[in-house]
Amino acid sequence: MQTTASTRPRIPALDIARTVALGAMVAFHFVFDLELFGYVPPGTTGEGFWRALAVATAGSFLLLAGVSLWLAHGAGIRWRAFARRFAVIAAAALAVTIGTYVAFPEAFVFFGILHSIALCSLLGLAALRLPVVAILVLAVAVFFAPDVARSPAFDAPWFWWTGLQTVPLRTVDYEPVFPWFAPFLVGVALAKLMEGAGLWARLGTTHPGAAARWVSFPGRHSLIIYLLHQPILIGLVWTATQVLR
Repeated sequence: MQTTASTRPRIPALDIARTVALGAMVAFHFVFDLELFGYVPPGTTGEGFWRALAVATAGSFLLLAGVSLWLAHGAGIRWRAFARRFAVIAAAALAVTIGTYVAFPEAFVFFGILHSIALCSLLGLAALRLPVVAILVLAVAVFFAPDVARSPAFDAPWFWWTGLQTVPLRTVDYEPVFPWFAPFLVGVALAKLMEGAGLWARLGTTHPGAAARWVSFPGRHSLIIYLLHQPILIGLVWTATQVLR
């Protein structure tokens, strides 16, 4: 029998996975801040390893969001809980937009990772009842959509959330629906497969040791850490700059 979302225990393995993603994010943003203050060469975070880390980190956050959507609503959409969580993420995304507009008005975040998670969560509700194969086919189509559907018809700013525009954009964080809805859908499909194999039930009955509980702690508070880590990092780098220079 499938466990309902309301009775499903918290799964430490997912919190640990979120902690790993948060660690990668903090490492990337620390180097980004060093680049911002001139400690590493310009363009360092836009190519090579650091660019790959940024893409992998964003993809992992979206994949885990897809997994979480299935775990929370796979047995039936709990609309009140969904609306509450959606409102929190949307409010956090708005805060990021306002904060980055103040700090980087020429490259502020108008559709970053939180914006993408919010919209993908809304769109993802329609995929919950689809067969796994159909979800994966849809993920492939979403991933390659920018290669085949990019058009000047999407160049107006109100279409930039799609990722199908032809004009270059300047922003410090950008995860549009196409192609970033793809890892979210993969997360939904993966969660469904694991449900069918009984893996979530098994993971939910594990009792992590003290070390695992410490490692999973950041993952249980990922949104707060996401919102606070950059102001803290920038403050630390700025302070070190004032001391060293």
